[in-house]
Amino acid sequence: MLEGSLARLGYAQSRLRRHSAEAGEGAVPPLDTPDAAWVLFAGDRVVLRREPATALLTPEMVARAPALAAPLFLGRFDGRPVFAAAIEPASDDLADGESHRSLDLRSLAAEGAVEADELGLLATAKSLLVWHARNGFCANCGTPSQPAAGGFRRDCQACGTHHFPRTDPVVIMLVRRGETCLLGRAPRFKEGMYSCLAGFLEPGETVEDAVRRETREEAGIRVGGVRYLASQPWPFPASLMLGCVAEGLDETITIDPAELADARWFHRAEVARLIAGTHPEGLSVPPPMAIAHLLMRAFVDGAA
Repeated sequence: MLEGSLARLGYAQSRLRRHSAEAGEGAVPPLDTPDAAWVLFAGDRVVLRREPATALLTPEMVARAPALAAPLFLGRFDGRPVFAAAIEPASDDLADGESHRSLDLRSLAAEGAVEADELGLLATAKSLLVWHARNGFCANCGTPSQPAAGGFRRDCQACGTHHFPRTDPVVIMLVRRGETCLLGRAPRFKEGMYSCLAGFLEPGETVEDAVRRETREEAGIRVGGVRYLASQPWPFPASLMLGCVAEGLDETITIDPAELADARWFHRAEVARLIAGTHPEGLSVPPPMAIAHLLMRAFVDGAA
């Protein structure tokens, strides 16, 4: 059962043979390569071809786009070089027609609007494009830096510092206690939706200790054993969700109202109804593309 849930995780599958910062500029093909595929982001929205449904655009389509920000070379997808670029959100009318449309990355994954193994490629593109947009200056000396290695690095010509894209690790945990598990509602969640607790790792912290700290801070529950289960890229803008199962040592919940609007213990059978959408209180959980859903299903199926 766990394998089936893993297959539904958004952004976790990719056929991209990614470029590397160690490969050097000589490995980057020219932008006018005839069989190249392109990914375009207009703000947070991806330009999509309707038929066949894909985010991989042809050079002819991209030629209609306005001036592109510095294109990135992501690597190769089924042997084809793949480039990514950002266009102004106002240029979204590029996709306003019968042949193309645009969709934000979260909705794209939830709807299954493209093949699952394109989502990992789009996660790479989104995270890299956002990183370049936010890191135009050298953090060491303040001089403007330049994209290098196809976009997998930025170089400072003044002080020689190399800068590499960052990924922010986040622990997300299903805390269980016997036949129950702990789920919470963040204030930003839609009404009635419960999910697993989560939080960013801090410098010098292990995954296990981050699970224990975040659970204690948010819900007042002490945690014993922690086991890693699965991970998921989360390109909002560049996180890696580290899914864990943890053993709760306390029963009494004391929430941090700045982090949670509510938290409660749910029985295994009740979690099954949450997943099925048949909970008597109308409560819900994140969709199957989210790793929280996988953790909850693993608990229901006895795989946690």
